[in-house]
Parts: sequence; C-alpha cells; structure tokens
Amino acid sequence: MEDLLTYAMNTNSTKEIPELTVSQISSEIKRFVETAFAKVRIKGEIFGAKRADSGHWYLSLKDENAVLSAVIWKGVAIHLPLKPEDGLEVVATGKITTFAGKSSYQLVIEQMEVAGTGALLKLLEERKKQFAAEGLFDASHKKPIPFLPQTIGVVTSASGAVIRDIIHRVKDRFPSHILLWPTPVQGAGAEIKIAEAINGFNQLSNKPDVLIVARGGGSLEDLWCFNEEVVIRAVYNSQIPVISAVGHETDTMLIDYVADKRAPTPTGAAEFAVPVRSELAAQIHTLQARLISGSSRYISERQTMLSGLARGIPNLQQILHEVTQKFDDRIERLNLSFGNLLKTKQNQLDLSGLKPYFVKNIFEKNQENLNNLLLRLQSVSVDSVLKRGFAWVRNENGQTIYDVETAQKSSQLEVKFYDGSIKLGSTSKAPKKITPTTKTETKNVQQTDLFNF
Repeated sequence: MEDLLTYAMNTNSTKEIPELTVSQISSEIKRFVETAFAKVRIKGEIFGAKRADSGHWYLSLKDENAVLSAVIWKGVAIHLPLKPEDGLEVVATGKITTFAGKSSYQLVIEQMEVAGTGALLKLLEERKKQFAAEGLFDASHKKPIPFLPQTIGVVTSASGAVIRDIIHRVKDRFPSHILLWPTPVQGAGAEIKIAEAINGFNQLSNKPDVLIVARGGGSLEDLWCFNEEVVIRAVYNSQIPVISAVGHETDTMLIDYVADKRAPTPTGAAEFAVPVRSELAAQIHTLQARLISGSSRYISERQTMLSGLARGIPNLQQILHEVTQKFDDRIERLNLSFGNLLKTKQNQLDLSGLKPYFVKNIFEKNQENLNNLLLRLQSVSVDSVLKRGFAWVRNENGQTIYDVETAQKSSQLEVKFYDGSIKLGSTSKAPKKITPTTKTETKNVQQTDLFNF
C-alpha cells in the first residue's frame, strides 16, 4: 500500500494512479499521521472542555487561526496536575490520531501543563475569587493555634530539608512529639496525596494538636499543587488547626488563605507551633518573683493598717476595769438607796401613829366578813340546793329545762339529785303536763337560775 501511495504521488498520468477504497485511504492516512506525529507538544487555549460520564475529557485547543480537537482518557485525567478549564492556555503533550468515521483527527493528550507564568497567575486569581466567594477564606472559620501542643503533625516530603528544619527548630524551642505523614509535594497527583494526609490526620483516634503543611521554595509550577481545590477543601474541613508554610516568604499560595495560620517558611511554622522553653521559664520566674513581691507588700500593708487600727482600740483590761468599777458603784448606790427607802417608810409608819393592836383589830374584822361571805356562798351552791329537795333537769345538749313544754320537745332528759342522776330517753313515757294553778306558780323567764353558771 505504501508503494501505491508513493507511485500515485510521483506519477502524472491519471490512468496510472491505483484505485483505492475509502477504508484503504483512511487507514493509510491514519498510519501516516500517527507515525509522523507520534509525540507532539501543542500550545493552545482550552475551550469547550467537558467531562463525560465515563470520566474521559473532551475539549479543543485553539489559537488565532485554527482549532484542534483533543481527548484526555480517564486514566490520564485523574493524574493531571490541573483541571481542564475554558480559557486556560496550556501546553499539551500527546499524539495525533485520526477518526475514520468522521474523517477527522484529534490530539490524544498524555500530559498537560499551564503555558507560562502569566496563565498560571490568571488561573490562580480566578480560583482565589471563586474560593473567597464560597467563604473558604473567612476569618470567622479560622481556629486558634494551641499555645503548647503535645503532638505536631507534619505533611511534607520525608526526604527533603523541610522536615529536618522543622524537627531541629521544634527541638531547640520546646521539644514536642512530631508525627510525619510523608507525601510528594510537587508533580502529578501530589495534591491528592496532600489532601489524603490532611484527612488522615483528622481521622486518627489520637489527633495531633496542630498540623503543619510545608514545602521548600520553587517556581509557581512546582508549588501549584497547593493551589488545587482538593487541598484547599481538605484544609478548610480540617478539625485540627493548620499552619501553612509553602515556599519562601514572597510566595503566596491559596492554601495560605484558607489555613488557620500562614508562616513565611517551614522554620517559621515551627516557631508558630511551639514557644521557646527558656523564654517561658524566664517569664514564669519573673511572674513568680512578682507574685512573691506583691504578696509580701500586700501583707506588709495589711499589717501596717492593722497596727493603726489597733492603736485606735482601747486596752481590753482597761475597758473591763472601767466597767467593773461602774458596776461596783451602781451596787453601792443601790444598797444606799434601798436602805434610805426602808428608813423613809419606817419613819412614815412611825408618824402615822398606828399601833399593833389597831392593825390586829382591822385584820380580825376583815377575816370575820370573809367568813360570812363564804357561808352565804355555800348556802346557794348547787349541792346545798339539791340537798334541800330540789332536782336539776337538763336536755341532751346540757341546757337547763324550765317548763313542761320544753321538756316534751327534748329527746332525752337528765334529772340530777343530790346523790346522783337519772336519764329519761325518747322511748320513756313523757310526763303528764301540769298546768299551773295560780299565777304566782308560773316561772318568770327573767329569773336567774341557780344551776346555770
């Protein structure tokens, strides 16, 4: 077939050109193109990028005059250092292949990188605006760095100088336990490993108190993995405070905006993580000295104040002596006054001219009157009246009955004699009503009863 194409290109006679089928010519073109362009690097601007459900990416590269279709297979796409985005100028490495079904050709991309620092800075600014709009950089979300962490987690390369600088700096300042999660810090797939390390630290049962994500200096392309979305969201979602220390002091990556603390260098991150033990000891010593001095001064001031107050308080024995003296004086005055009172009364009694027998006659007379009153009281007592033949009739409520009508209305009667009492119930035969024969026999309701007290 190659001889036929060579012959066709070199002959001028139409009749001498060999006849080919469509499949034959398409196959020859495919072989020729894929052989001639088996490895190419093409610079262009991405547009029309879209990801299929299968995981493959379909896009086009363009410049001012032409458009080239391209495809990124799924196995390659997951390892690319950047995500295809419209408007991004890239350099794609791959091979040209044809598609006979549509008589078209396309670039199968195997590697892709941003074309130039300017394009990277443009992409960096766009991502910064996107993440800021989502609130990933808000200060309200940032967590405080612990003052004295017991365990420090470090995400960096195990073979670089960064981890050694961090270990030495922490050891010099305040020795703490360092737990390293080794990861690549540049190249394809580095951002995934870094995000997995941050998430892995957060899933440990004994979590570190603080994380340091660090890398030494490098170009923007070398540090690009710290601008990837997967790393930014891993830092944002971390429950452990994160200190970012990527590149030199002049390098600013997106991880610096989302981290809880940004350090200019990995050594600076170690300084932010732990204090200086000697400075803490000196500070404690100073505070201890101030405490002792302040306590002594406070006690001295209070003793001086107490002494001043004590001078204003009289002597206790003196107070007791004065009170005792006043008490003795009052007793003496009381005895004198009471004696004078007795003398005054005796003088008054002597002046009245009363003789003892006059007092005796008055007493005997009053005693006789008292005895007469007692005899009169006994003569009208209940027992004396009952002994003279009277009876005391009361109803069930203890009220005295004065007439037959009231007695007939009562359900129970009690008749008291001088030697006892009897009760008449409702079943007893009611006594016959006695009508008074004379007016003088009718009881006067206003008369006072001897039995009512």
